Amino acid sequence: MKKKKLNLRDLNKTSSDNHKRNDGHNHSSPESIGKFKIYVPAIFSFVMLIIGIAMDYFDVAFFKDWIRIVWYAVAYLPVGFPVIKEGWNSIKNGDFFTEFLLMSIATIGAFAIGEYPEGVAVMLFYAVGELFQSAAVKRAKRSIKALLDVRPNEALVYRNNNYVSVNPEIVAIGEKVQVRVGEKIPLDGILLSEKGSFNTAALTGESKPDTIAKGEKVFAGSINLDGVIEIETTKEFKDSSIARILDMVQNATARKSKTELFIRKFARIYTPIVVFLAIGLTFLPYFFVDDYVFNDWLYKALIFLVISCPCALVISIPLGYFGGLGAASKNGILFKGASFLDEMTRITTVVMDKTGTVTKGVFKIKEIKTIDWDEPEFMKYLMAMEEQSTHPIAKAIMEYKADGEDFQAKEVTEVAGKGLKGKVNGKTVLVGNKALMTSNNIEVPSETDNIVESIVMVSIDGKFAGYVIIADELKEDAHEAIKQIRESGISKIIMLSGDKDSITQQVAKEMGIDTAKGGLLPEDKLNEVEHLKKQFNTKVAFIGDGINDAPVLAASDVGIAMGGLGSDVAIETADVIIQTDQPSKIARAIKIGRSTRRIVWQNIGLAFGVKAVVLVLGAGGLATMWEAVFADVGVALLAILNAVRLQKMNWK
Repeated sequence: MKKKKLNLRDLNKTSSDNHKRNDGHNHSSPESIGKFKIYVPAIFSFVMLIIGIAMDYFDVAFFKDWIRIVWYAVAYLPVGFPVIKEGWNSIKNGDFFTEFLLMSIATIGAFAIGEYPEGVAVMLFYAVGELFQSAAVKRAKRSIKALLDVRPNEALVYRNNNYVSVNPEIVAIGEKVQVRVGEKIPLDGILLSEKGSFNTAALTGESKPDTIAKGEKVFAGSINLDGVIEIETTKEFKDSSIARILDMVQNATARKSKTELFIRKFARIYTPIVVFLAIGLTFLPYFFVDDYVFNDWLYKALIFLVISCPCALVISIPLGYFGGLGAASKNGILFKGASFLDEMTRITTVVMDKTGTVTKGVFKIKEIKTIDWDEPEFMKYLMAMEEQSTHPIAKAIMEYKADGEDFQAKEVTEVAGKGLKGKVNGKTVLVGNKALMTSNNIEVPSETDNIVESIVMVSIDGKFAGYVIIADELKEDAHEAIKQIRESGISKIIMLSGDKDSITQQVAKEMGIDTAKGGLLPEDKLNEVEHLKKQFNTKVAFIGDGINDAPVLAASDVGIAMGGLGSDVAIETADVIIQTDQPSKIARAIKIGRSTRRIVWQNIGLAFGVKAVVLVLGAGGLATMWEAVFADVGVALLAILNAVRLQKMNWK
């Protein structure tokens, strides 16, 4: 059966997509009025039905014959016409056995045998169920509009002895482009200037700036941090790094499978069985009953169809998901659709980024090692030098608590790609990497060779004075997150990062993750996840937070983004948002998905079990429509109470 959508839900979805949370607009605006209109048909039918039932109950004199028929017909049409229309369109498309057809036959049949209130009530239940379903499973579209903020929109190209601003899409390979401080590199190229410092977070997700020397590659989307530079383009815009990310997100999103809700799956089997049973109940008795009367058996068949209407299902199933979505929200987890609650239960492999996902994405001093120097005094010399720099590592060092007002750095110069050189209180101080020490004939302890994190070495008056290790801190619950994920039954946990492989491997080892790969570009991460997905019986969840993670978030079976500090692109591309940035919530999301699935299956079993009993009674003429409606409403109420249990559960 093809997946069809009821007009009421289409209207609701369209309105929901256009109505954004916390948009700050006046809620009496046309948008909010248009949203309210979605509920008008159901409200109108409900009011008409209640008034009609009241007039029936009090036996109002004028409410007879054609007036009564017209009244209930008017009540029926707002909720019934969209269903009948959808059923007819399905038939024209060769898809006969849909729930739309079943609802249409059953309710029109109710009218045919004079059970007008029941016909309206059943269709109203269905319409309300669709609205519930729409509210529960509305899916935020994977918008990549935020990527437009990253994509450069102009390039200063050297043409006719002057720099002119043009669209990057019309810049040819080999042209010279100027990039000012704070601007984005518009196209991939090589650096013509002596050196440059770039924020490459859009590509690698790493907050540490890259220092590039003349002749080395620079990538579109990187931000120039230091001085005016010139580059020579090596690729057209459509082939640039940032354009490839855009393309990967679009393609990965298109490849992402969509999970159908259970009501659609069951309807494929349930609907044709019910229809054929009703037909059989009408005609087969002719061959076995001596006093066969067509109208009597038609009456029983129509009652059978009314009883078989999946009212409890269309309400209880979406409500089960709705309860799961609400429970997840209370726990700081945002699912973008009910289908992802279901998909979380099938995850077999968890793949995660490092920076910003399991680490804080902020540099901190991890260790200070001095040689023949008191630590506070050593740090005063270092801080006096780093005060001249805006580098994130320098900022991390400046957070050290030490009173260094009497330590002043003078004659500070930057040694390209190596560090700083200057004088502090009359002493010559070098601050930088091992290359800086070696070039100044400073002997460096061999122990530093085994350090994989960022290291700042210091020499004072020609002697090695010590070093400071700078590292990204693990989040407080990072270890607990891995423990809980494993306890939830997922043993395969993989770390993929754009950071150095040595650092990635160290973090993975510290956290107890068996498999890790570092130094990966976005397309590398995507290829790794695509390879995993091809393995037998494997469902992959990817957790990330950066723009560079967007293609993988879209391509994975479930994309999970860190919502607190994560980029807009990652958040909009992901299926699940961890609003508190706590990786330990990942295991909780899996548990909530499993609890929701269990509740939904309980509701399905309850609805089908009760219906099976009442259907048999109806086929034997032992159940009337009122009994069937009562049983159906009872099942729906029990299912609602069962779904509400999700709000009370504790998954800690």
